[in-house]
Amino acid sequence: MDALTRSQLIKRLATQAGFERCGIAPAAPIARANYLENWLAAGRAGTMDYMSRYTEMRINPAEILEGAQSVIVVSLSYNQTSPTMPPNDSNPSPQGRIAKYAWGDDYHDVLKKKLFAIADELRATLEESFETKVCVDTAPLIERELAAAAGIGWIGKNTLVLNQAQGSFFFLGAIVTTLELAPDEPVSDHCGSCTACLDACPTDAFPAAYEMDASRCISYLTIEHRSDISEELAKQMGDWLFGCDVCQDVCPFNRNVPVTKEPRFQPRPLAPSVDVGEVLEWSVEDYRKHLRGSAIKRAKLDMLQRNATIVRENAQNYRD
Repeated sequence: MDALTRSQLIKRLATQAGFERCGIAPAAPIARANYLENWLAAGRAGTMDYMSRYTEMRINPAEILEGAQSVIVVSLSYNQTSPTMPPNDSNPSPQGRIAKYAWGDDYHDVLKKKLFAIADELRATLEESFETKVCVDTAPLIERELAAAAGIGWIGKNTLVLNQAQGSFFFLGAIVTTLELAPDEPVSDHCGSCTACLDACPTDAFPAAYEMDASRCISYLTIEHRSDISEELAKQMGDWLFGCDVCQDVCPFNRNVPVTKEPRFQPRPLAPSVDVGEVLEWSVEDYRKHLRGSAIKRAKLDMLQRNATIVRENAQNYRD
């Protein structure tokens, strides 16, 4: 089976697994390696020290798997309409918003299961030996750069991958493999003169178009940053308890995009928001019970309660 036929087979398997898009990139250094190196040197990773480890692997996916030739990149939508929340006039406690990607089951588990199924089906179909490594957000791989190289979309001004038909509310997963595959062509940038995402960011986390200062990003502050948050940034966090969707919500490409067909991404009870008063009273057992199987577990209990305190203070300041 030649490289093109293998690639066509993989794309059929990806569609069968439920992925909306599948593209192939060569296992070669990413296009914006200099940007990553300069980004780290400028301290824009904040306290995410792990980003400075395995830099060679982040720049070159071939370093992740010996003999790697190709990277299979897939996307899976998590877009959905916000569930209707019943009014609760008896409880004036403010609500802390949850980023849309964490409304349903943990995407790591959902995507990995699908990607391993593709790899298993490939082994059952192809008559040649090959190696694979499944990656979903936790491996030292810059998925968005590979997604752009594979034609999944282009990297927008908010540094997220955008697709004309799918917007940006989608997860990325990858399979690094020793198989020789036919690579796809990158797509053109369609952001044009639009600066909606840059203008809407509450914390000015974009020093320039196509650049992100993670140390100022609300998603970073609420999910990755483990110590105190400065008063300046805390006031700008508004009612975000976990993550932030502002730069995606204002993007024209996210208007009228289809909702996800993945049932495991349907909103859990904590979506789209949660009573911060309840979060502040959670015990460790409460935390485990409410967040079992949820991506919100990325933030530890003390971090969520720190965020809840900020949301409550911001709500009080708004009322005053």
